[in-house]
Amino acid sequence: MADWKDISQSAQRLGSVPRAGGDVVGRYDEGLRKHMLSIYNYMASAVLLTGIVALGAVSTGITQALAATPLMWVVMLAPLAFVLVMSFGLHKISQGTLNLLFWSYAAVMGLSMSTIFLVYTGESIATTFFATAGAFAGLSLFGYTTKKNLSGFGTFLIMGVIGLIIASLVNLFLQSSGLSFVISGLGVLIFAGLTAYDTQRLKEEYAYLRGTAYIGKAVIMGALSLYLDFINMFMYLLRFLGNRE
Repeated sequence: MADWKDISQSAQRLGSVPRAGGDVVGRYDEGLRKHMLSIYNYMASAVLLTGIVALGAVSTGITQALAATPLMWVVMLAPLAFVLVMSFGLHKISQGTLNLLFWSYAAVMGLSMSTIFLVYTGESIATTFFATAGAFAGLSLFGYTTKKNLSGFGTFLIMGVIGLIIASLVNLFLQSSGLSFVISGLGVLIFAGLTAYDTQRLKEEYAYLRGTAYIGKAVIMGALSLYLDFINMFMYLLRFLGNRE
């Protein structure tokens, strides 16, 4: 999510990339593992918080009450506002504020996503969640371990996301089941690709940001990237596997 290009280039000029040598490479690998583990912990905790809030909102009737009012649109659009603030205000806000925004975003996303319990059965939601978790783990592991450079897919995948947004907006008016099916299929594929791509990007990003004041923010924004990949892949997959109430 974050654009670290300028920071990365500066760090590279300062010699942040590890040089040859067993001790240096060993310390680098250990630091990388801790960095990626921090990202995964943040991301997994955010998904858990989203799920807890979603279940709580439905079980207490909050979702049902909001669904009958225009406030539901505010709730559904609020997560986008959080992402925009975190992305465009990254270099201006403190790490503590960024951290607060991240957890607030995960909570608001839970309230927004709670509506799926009004549409799909709990069993199909659980099945889709575990299927998504398994796919995410495999794709992220591939992105972390592969020697193939996935950077060339980045632009293509981002353009795919933009295309999905446009197609979804168009289908709000057309209400085409065929187009909805195509959008869902492409959505699963695009966010599956982004999971592997983002994992590799975050891994390579560590080489240039380690030891700098930005590494803490990098963990939060990295978790946000993977969180978005997971949630979107889950939502598009739910359209295939979900059984409606």
